[in-house]
Amino acid sequence: MIIYCLLIFIFGLIVGSFLNCAIYRLEKKESFLQGRSYCPHCKRALAWCDLVPLISFIALKRRCRYCKKPISWQYPLVELATGILFVSIFWHLSLGFDLSFGFCHLDFLTILYYLLIACFLIVIFVYDLKHFIILDKVLIPAIILSIFYRPLESIINYQLSPARIATQSVVGGQSVAGGIINYLCAAFGAAGLFLLIYLISRGKWIGFADIKLAMLLGLILGWPKIALSLFLSFFIGAIIGIGLIVFSGKKLKSEIPFAPFLIAGTLIAFFWGQGLINWYFSLIF
Repeated sequence: MIIYCLLIFIFGLIVGSFLNCAIYRLEKKESFLQGRSYCPHCKRALAWCDLVPLISFIALKRRCRYCKKPISWQYPLVELATGILFVSIFWHLSLGFDLSFGFCHLDFLTILYYLLIACFLIVIFVYDLKHFIILDKVLIPAIILSIFYRPLESIINYQLSPARIATQSVVGGQSVAGGIINYLCAAFGAAGLFLLIYLISRGKWIGFADIKLAMLLGLILGWPKIALSLFLSFFIGAIIGIGLIVFSGKKLKSEIPFAPFLIAGTLIAFFWGQGLINWYFSLIF
């Protein structure tokens, strides 16, 4: 398992480097599937030794080899975050698999789906943090991917042996029979709540793209984790918003990107949601 985690971490670093390229080129409206990487300052094409995740940043002392302009901290942070997130997802999902039966098609499909979703969420997080925009060209493919994945997940699950079906944990804690309906209800419920907020505030509190993002998060988490995710998102957003008002001089009407809070709440709910929900109900009952 340790070897798998190390390989996935290295793979995550490489993917993070690609995501940095995608984020920059989305801003410049350039294709991130063609052309060599280049310095954003001097436009010089970068050699392979300039593109080694984390190592090149350290070796070059945070400066371009050619023009000596500083390299943004975004690049190593996104690479490192992607590597850590990939390992965390793999480890978290592996704990839910009954490995006495070995890995099956559903296991690989599940890991692949959540790694791809992590890539979309990282791009949305960074881009909204920098530009206060959630791009449809990133968000819509993630929604389509999730819509196709959920039925496929159930189909493959039904094809498993009866013994495995009885013992396998489905991500999100949902049964096979009710899984699709659960995720759809979570998606449309979250989107409906955000649509209501959007209409009441006339678009002043959240943007229309936040509604589509809420739908995506519902498809990722299902019920009741989506409820926990939204609660955490608003709570974290309120705490940080108050901090910005107190310490940085921002005003109540200042624009603050909400997607990073939604994604932070989603990650917390994904990794620790069931434990937090169980703890909450243990206090009530």
